[in-house]
Amino acid sequence: MHTEQQTDGRTETLSRWDHYADKALRGDKLEMEEALTVLRADDDELLPLMQAAFRVRKHYYGRKVKLNLIINAKSGLCPEDCGYCSQSIVSKAPITKYPLLEKDVLIEGARKALEMKVGTYCIVASGRGPTNRELDQVIEAVQTIKGEMPLKICACLGILSDEQAVRLKEAGVDRYNHNLNTSASHFAKITSTHTYDDRVRTVDQAKRAGMSPCSGIIAGMGESEEELAEMAFALRELDADSIPVNFLNPIPGTPLAEQRSLNPRQCLKILALMRLICPSKEIRIAGGREVNLKSLQPLGLYAANSIFLGDYLTTEGQEAGDDHRMLEDLGFEIELCAL
Repeated sequence: MHTEQQTDGRTETLSRWDHYADKALRGDKLEMEEALTVLRADDDELLPLMQAAFRVRKHYYGRKVKLNLIINAKSGLCPEDCGYCSQSIVSKAPITKYPLLEKDVLIEGARKALEMKVGTYCIVASGRGPTNRELDQVIEAVQTIKGEMPLKICACLGILSDEQAVRLKEAGVDRYNHNLNTSASHFAKITSTHTYDDRVRTVDQAKRAGMSPCSGIIAGMGESEEELAEMAFALRELDADSIPVNFLNPIPGTPLAEQRSLNPRQCLKILALMRLICPSKEIRIAGGREVNLKSLQPLGLYAANSIFLGDYLTTEGQEAGDDHRMLEDLGFEIELCAL
């Protein structure tokens, strides 16, 4: 599909993707059928599609990239049955299990993040939600970090009480992450021990407490293209400030160990869709980046404006130095935290 418009006496041809970028820049929402054309785009259209996504990304973020680092603050020991996760109660993956890390270890992780030019330090703990004792530990670490280092803090601790959410905000937590993970219609095939609505409520709760809401997806868990599009529209409706886009890294010993449906080009189309539907939001390439995007990782940053450095929870990422060089080769600039 191409349309024509007059500019200074010249006729310019606008592609379908330019039209979608124009809609995004106006703040207009794509229709479902338009979203599906992005996911179903011919591979020959991949570069024009990424260029359209980059127009939107550049409008809001220029050539800057935000860096994030995860510390796996508590590993395993989780009663939830999420099919993708090596830490769940149904997983047989051979992972290291430990209770919540001590305050000093969390603080040292923040220092390492600062050395790596990271702007947001993410404290992630397995489990349905934190005990008050665990919350006290996290709060003590956050207060020290915020007093000593120019870092944003994102916490991902599961389902909270209203009081716990307020305490995290008062301690200095800037952002709270609770991913939708998949669409409402696909959710029961992935997790049964909590609901999609539980996750939506937790994100809304973080917003009410004054923390910036962070919520994203895991693509490649057997969902349809329609369900992928539903996820993007749901995150737009939720008004999440930051959207981590994970690509399933099928871990041996988990129920989804044999689920392999993605290729690098499809991953790029998913990132482009997220940018076109949530144009002003931080789109972060998250878990599974290395194993799914493979050699096309750099192209992902023409749609996304944020990545995780280092390792994820129980899976390895690539070396931080390799990511720094990738950004330098792209001519992109690391956005340092300005508090």
